[in-house]
Amino acid sequence: MISKETIQHIQGKIDIIEIIGGFVKLKKRGTNYLGNCPFHNEKTPSFTVSPSKEIYKCFGCGKSGNTIGFIMDHEKYSYVETLRWLANKYNITIEETESSPEAKAYQQVTESLFIVNHYARDFFRDQLRDTEEGIDIALSYLTERGFTPEIIEKFQIGYNPGARDALAQSAIAALYNPEIMNKAGLIVQRDGQWQDNYRGRIIFPIHNQSGKVIGFGARIIKSNDRAPKYINTPENELYVKSKILYGAYFAKSAIDKANECLLVEGYTDVVSLHQAGVENVVASGGTSLTTDQLRLIKKYTPNLTIIYDGDGAGIKAAMRGLDLALEEGLNVKLVLIPDNEDPDSYVKKIGASDFKAFVSREKKDFILFQLDVALKDAQNDSVKRSNIVQQMAETLSKINKTEDFAKRQDYVRRVSEMLNIEESGFNALVNKFLRDKIGKEQQQNFQTESIPFDDGQTNHQVDQYISDLVEKDQRHEQAIVRSLIEFGTKNWDDEKTVADFIFSELDELELMQQIQNDKFISILNSYRSMISDGQSPTLKDFMYHEDQELQRELIRIMENEPDLSPKWEEHYQAIIPKRDDLYREEILSNLYYLQLRKIKKLMAENQAELEKTKDPEQQLLILQTHQLLKNMENTLSQKRGTVIYKS
Repeated sequence: MISKETIQHIQGKIDIIEIIGGFVKLKKRGTNYLGNCPFHNEKTPSFTVSPSKEIYKCFGCGKSGNTIGFIMDHEKYSYVETLRWLANKYNITIEETESSPEAKAYQQVTESLFIVNHYARDFFRDQLRDTEEGIDIALSYLTERGFTPEIIEKFQIGYNPGARDALAQSAIAALYNPEIMNKAGLIVQRDGQWQDNYRGRIIFPIHNQSGKVIGFGARIIKSNDRAPKYINTPENELYVKSKILYGAYFAKSAIDKANECLLVEGYTDVVSLHQAGVENVVASGGTSLTTDQLRLIKKYTPNLTIIYDGDGAGIKAAMRGLDLALEEGLNVKLVLIPDNEDPDSYVKKIGASDFKAFVSREKKDFILFQLDVALKDAQNDSVKRSNIVQQMAETLSKINKTEDFAKRQDYVRRVSEMLNIEESGFNALVNKFLRDKIGKEQQQNFQTESIPFDDGQTNHQVDQYISDLVEKDQRHEQAIVRSLIEFGTKNWDDEKTVADFIFSELDELELMQQIQNDKFISILNSYRSMISDGQSPTLKDFMYHEDQELQRELIRIMENEPDLSPKWEEHYQAIIPKRDDLYREEILSNLYYLQLRKIKKLMAENQAELEKTKDPEQQLLILQTHQLLKNMENTLSQKRGTVIYKS
């Protein structure tokens, strides 16, 4: 693992304008910088970078984050890969912390696999381009298939000769470990000798998100009934088939800009479409879609268009994984290639521009297509039609995120029309599947996203009302966190800092229990821990905190500019003070809000106790307590008369 000291050194060197400016042309506008967003196509710049806050935000597509987040999003690197990229840029030597023997062994294996894969990739490319066999057999085959030298080079396509042990002999002579080569699936041991595993095959290297080779797909050239058409790398520390999409490394930028991912089955489909200028395309490798693959797609875009062969097998392949895609919140469309063609052959047959127009024209809604296919199969069979109703209700219940409520209701309407059944009854069945699903899951805490229902009443309106209340509460919780991060090291008075005051108030009045957002509590506790260790926390410490969830939460907080209340304009007739001048009032206002929340909770508990007790003396005591709480509430409400935040 990268040491904490190295990470802090990297964070201290980061210049957000310098880093993002290397990818986006930025112009200074006031205190910020403006440019065209690299994550979507736009003509009018809406991508803003704030050097003071260390964040970027696009007001067109909504993307936001810090410098590390930008590199992770733009280059699709992992957190560790991004740190290594930054360390290399700033010439920082990376120090590793002491790892367990198991972690060291794992790291050694993964590094060794990368090394042998890199060697094999170069060997295969040289065999394709520089040997008589490679040129006559493999390169001529690829040329006949219509692949250009440029696209072959881009995807680093190679060739493993037909000889029994060409790669094995070369690698062992170069002192590469045959056991690691075997683990990578490159060579196998037969009759006591190391032999090539992919001999006589076209080789397609498979890359991870940073462009490193993690495995290979090997396609046979000569027809052989006994040999499989494709051989893939066996699963190992690098290559986990369920987490891989072929071509993702080459497609990531195009997917971001198009805000759509095209999914095909095979390697040659991806290569052919790239050659035709359709670059936002990846392949599943001919297997059923997995949750990990779908989540990888969702990192780039919520819009997935599946392009498969139009035969029965292609349709069935497309159907697999639909429910998983819906659960991940993806918008799924389907395009079926006609005339027993596949994307590779069809784009070569009709040309690039016609293929793009075909995809745009022929996109079908996946759910409605699935229903149409099922209805054609069922015809007038009442049992089959009944099963379809159940199946479609269960499928629609997978669209279970709050923001997708309207989309689900639209599907309910359209599906019930196609099934020729009563909409309200079908809606009730969908909601039954939703309730059953919730019943099986662990009970969610208060702030977890609620799933709206509509049983002919207004439950979704109640959900929205609750959501608004939670948002209002969290604005004040968020404001306390923001004040702490921005002003914590300033003086509150001659004896204590702002941070000292905030924590003393939270502790003395037992207000931490009133904060409902766990991430806000984590930020507060992390800040307290830093000052306990003698540190003076800064915004940068949290913008690049080791806890990435905490990082993202703080970025979200810093994105939102606080609204000044109109009461400040009434109070200050001339120049309105800045937040830096009013931080004490801002902090007090939000602490008062937490106290009010606590008092209201106590009043509710007191009221419940009053309704239960029959003892007159106890009733009198409760009423006196209620009056005391009411007086405290009134006092705090008056103090909050100069609130800074609209609520």
